[in-house]
Amino acid sequence: MTTAPPTASLIPRPILFWSGVALTSAGVIEHLWMFLECAPMNFDMSMMPMTPAMWAAMVAIVVGVVLSALALRQPAGARPAPAPGAETTTAGRRRLIAILSFALIVDQMKPATLAFVSPGMRQEYHLSAADVAWLPTVALTGTVLGSLIWGRAADRIGRRATILIASLLFLGTTVCGAMPSFSGNLIMCAMMGMAAGGMLPVVYALMTESLPPGRRAAIMVLQAGLTTTGGYMAASGLAALLLPLSGWRMLWFAQLPPVLLLIALNRWIPESAAFSAGKERATRVPAATLFRRPQTTKTLIVTAYGLAWGLVYWGFITFLPSQLEASHSHGMSAATLLFLSSLLAIPTCALAAWLYTRWSARNTMVLYAGLTVASLLALAVLGLDDSGPLTLAAVMLLFAGTAGVIALLGPYTAEIFPTAIRGTAGGWVAAVGKSGGAFGPPLIALVLSAPGGMRTAAVFVALPMAAAGVAVLARGSNPQVAREAIDKTPLDAELDSLLHDAPVPARP
Repeated sequence: MTTAPPTASLIPRPILFWSGVALTSAGVIEHLWMFLECAPMNFDMSMMPMTPAMWAAMVAIVVGVVLSALALRQPAGARPAPAPGAETTTAGRRRLIAILSFALIVDQMKPATLAFVSPGMRQEYHLSAADVAWLPTVALTGTVLGSLIWGRAADRIGRRATILIASLLFLGTTVCGAMPSFSGNLIMCAMMGMAAGGMLPVVYALMTESLPPGRRAAIMVLQAGLTTTGGYMAASGLAALLLPLSGWRMLWFAQLPPVLLLIALNRWIPESAAFSAGKERATRVPAATLFRRPQTTKTLIVTAYGLAWGLVYWGFITFLPSQLEASHSHGMSAATLLFLSSLLAIPTCALAAWLYTRWSARNTMVLYAGLTVASLLALAVLGLDDSGPLTLAAVMLLFAGTAGVIALLGPYTAEIFPTAIRGTAGGWVAAVGKSGGAFGPPLIALVLSAPGGMRTAAVFVALPMAAAGVAVLARGSNPQVAREAIDKTPLDAELDSLLHDAPVPARP
């Protein structure tokens, strides 16, 4: 008689796990306390040495994260456990969508905050534009590595465990706000980037594997767009509120409560049936499959689209706050203007979801790429010094276009690739999108020094987005056609049957 393998618990060693969370939180709070003690100096910590208490707090953070991560290690041979109210019920699916959407908002807040801390950091550390450009470059390089590393980890240790470990790293890296030196900020932001880079592809993989196919595309497009916009809204809203009161450092510490809430909510994130089935069968498809026929063209198209978006969003938009503040001509702070712009991008994401499912996924991607290009060219003509309504409208349309582009990219990638390499494709696309941000900031900083400044930069980033839109139009696949055309492997058919309660086909 064969004994079934034991079912793993949600957190195998809960006492060790929560002890690690408490230790990490204590280290962060110690840094926060030191920051608050600098209020008489206008929260300027640039001349403050690393005290023994700060070193002890840093050690507590590192040890706490390691302990919590070790507590998640499942016993050998244990099957992943379903979370309470798993995705097999309507209520469970709704809760899963809500929690994963919140996770993506927290994820997007981290890198989006870079645009709002850069001006204050530049002033406090007396940095040039080229110097401060290293901050988003280092952070977004971390996200590239994180997308690749955590995407692989999700296939080894599970989707929900990977999300939880990324959340622990989010918790520890909130101490960016207390680093006395610029080099310290670079190190912490690199670690923050590695955590942020892993959340996006893992969440999309879990959503694709947990929701029925009928409404999945529309839900994922809405989720992708609204959470990207929501993350930027949260970052810009906090900036508008906190920058006048306590400066740029508080923007990092303000993210501590939502990260703790995300860790608490993880108990309601289930493991997917697809991961469980693949884990038990130890079936792996090489990552190089993405670059082999018939996947090559699709991979190149989504790569170009992701790179173009990354250059616009992480490169051009990163410099918008400082450039708008320098113009002094809009009657409101840059943070307020960008918050309103991101708010108005919400309806465009809803429209993108409707067009994606009712019209054409490919044409919708081309439409939003074109909207982004048009807004960039309008800014190139008008410039940022003009305080007229056309300039403000161009800024808002830029946010609408880029929000639609990223809202469409993740779901489109998940739809056009076979199940067996869907997670790998999602991780690759997330990595290339963030890589556009890794080389984008120093590249845009260089372009800003050329004649024309921001006008030249707008044209510069519009060109690759236009090329990506043309590539999608010329060679892109429509997901509905792609799903019918894909020749499923036996593993694909078996995993689909597990997800949709169909009879499992016999394997040859």
